[in-house]
Amino acid sequence: MKTIRYAFWAIAGLCLIIIGLANRDAVTVRAMPQALADVLGLSPDIQLPLFIVIFIGVGVGLLIGFLWEWVREHRTRSDSRAKSRELDALRREVKKLRGEAVGAKDSDDVLALLENAG
Repeated sequence: MKTIRYAFWAIAGLCLIIIGLANRDAVTVRAMPQALADVLGLSPDIQLPLFIVIFIGVGVGLLIGFLWEWVREHRTRSDSRAKSRELDALRREVKKLRGEAVGAKDSDDVLALLENAG
């Protein structure tokens, strides 16, 4: 199984290297359209290799997806915590009741011995 995992990551890494080598040309990344930048007199743009832009886009997409899934599963995690707390309370109650039952059994044995002696 480790061999398959290592082979998968080696192939994925090789694909990323090939994508990076094929997309080395610099591109201009602008934060706003050129017309709006001209009106405001502000032009926040940066030159990056295309593969960096692709990898950042994939990374941001993954982060948004993970965040969306985490928010979507909030109810499931909340229900699980509530059931866990209820289970702990029930276990404590069963332990307490078993302790009382053992104590009652001991006292009944003593009473039985006294009654038999008398």
